[in-house]
Amino acid sequence: MIDEACKDKDTLALLKYIAESEREEKILSNQQVLKTPIVRNGKQATVGYRPEVWKGWALH
Repeated sequence: MIDEACKDKDTLALLKYIAESEREEKILSNQQVLKTPIVRNGKQATVGYRPEVWKGWALH
């Protein structure tokens, strides 16, 4: 879910080196590092633009 191409290169670099227990908090406070959109359908989710998947959700 991390967007390696985001503009915030400092936060991306930091995420690689901080303790795993600290990553979630850092990501939540710097959400620009997440790929978007994050689309949820109940227990299912997609990351990025995926209209072909969303169409399948509409059929159920």
